Amino acid sequence: MPTSRTALGRPARPVRAAPDRPARGRLRFAMAAGLLLLCGIPVEALDATARTPVPPAGYRTAREALRSGVRDYNAGDKEGAARALEYAAGQGHALALWKLGRMYAEGDGVPHDDLKAFEFFSRIADDTTDDGPDAQNSGVMASAFTALGAYFLDGIKGTYVRPNPERAYDMFNYAASYFGDPNAQYNLARLYLDGTGVEADPRQAARWFNLAAEKGHAPAQALLGELLINGQGVPKQRARGLMWLSLAREAAQGRKDDWIVALYDKAWTAASEDDRQTAQAQASQAQTQVTGSARRRR
Repeated sequence: MPTSRTALGRPARPVRAAPDRPARGRLRFAMAAGLLLLCGIPVEALDATARTPVPPAGYRTAREALRSGVRDYNAGDKEGAARALEYAAGQGHALALWKLGRMYAEGDGVPHDDLKAFEFFSRIADDTTDDGPDAQNSGVMASAFTALGAYFLDGIKGTYVRPNPERAYDMFNYAASYFGDPNAQYNLARLYLDGTGVEADPRQAARWFNLAAEKGHAPAQALLGELLINGQGVPKQRARGLMWLSLAREAAQGRKDDWIVALYDKAWTAASEDDRQTAQAQASQAQTQVTGSARRRR
């Protein structure tokens, strides 16, 4: 799921927002009323296994099917991988559900089908409890919630999944708060920055950008830097803002990040020599901290 697109020098708005409410209550409402009975559709309509034929049981366990699917995928047999993963997903294996969701979302070895992807991700969300993040599957769960946020935001054309900014907020907020996922934190920050569906709150935007930036999220680093340079929602700190933009510039990859390069070039050109030197010194120290944080998340 792309989280940034070039538009007028900054990434296009990826998400919308609903008014801020306690995360747990919204989650339960979203899961019970949204994912199971969305738009009055029967529960069966959200069951991915009802839409995807599951092959006859040729595996002793879901784990065995998952291993076979991963092996086939890595060997380039994505059709065989999908069959094995579908069996594991039918047994409720979270990693198989997630991998199939990604494959259908990207058309990776299977026909592109956003509705199927939505349904696989929904099953992961439905199985999530509030007992505490499952360390083994926390990354999978966070990714599923973040993907659902994007689907709820834009809807899926020609299906029962209609645009629903409030549930998009639910998904991003839950993944950002409960799992500390940097992609979700970035998306949540964009909600507050753009003020779409919620009163604009640059201070909250800066807070969530900062959390994602400290985990090495380049788009978050770039937009946090811009807020600091302009003093938007936070005290103006030109050198520190330039530091974050420098880190984002170093991590920029390809045309999708051209907007980061443009923001950096503009800020660097306008900066004083003192601010440049301070930013370079701070960037060296911050890079060590960011790298350490990224390693701990692996």
